[in-house]
Amino acid sequence: MTGPDPACRALGIALEEAAAGRARLRMRVTEDMVNGHGVAHGGYLFLLADAAFDHACNSRGPVMLAHSAQVTFLRPAAAGDVLVAEATERARHGRHGVYDVTVRRPAGEIIAEFRGHGVVVAGRPTDEGKTP
Repeated sequence: MTGPDPACRALGIALEEAAAGRARLRMRVTEDMVNGHGVAHGGYLFLLADAAFDHACNSRGPVMLAHSAQVTFLRPAAAGDVLVAEATERARHGRHGVYDVTVRRPAGEIIAEFRGHGVVVAGRPTDEGKTP
């Protein structure tokens, strides 16, 4: 998570809001995050979305890690852009959870959509059979 996560700290990713099954994080795209095409590198966009996913899926405990994830890039982002990633729990049952993350500019333009599948790796699953 962003507190003890050196990668998120190094990139300036900040947690804005967290609740059960939800999270919102913010990141400013820097010149160091731009690829050879002059737009934000997809890996940084994925990392921002993944960090929001991490907060949402670990908001209830016990420890959950990504089982798989995919991202769809819809628009380019540029150096100087501020991006917000909002994660929402879609379903959770037993040891498994499904989370959607939308990465957008604060004005609302969607940059990317991410879906992550998490699995509990420690302790007992919580909220057995409940979905939001």
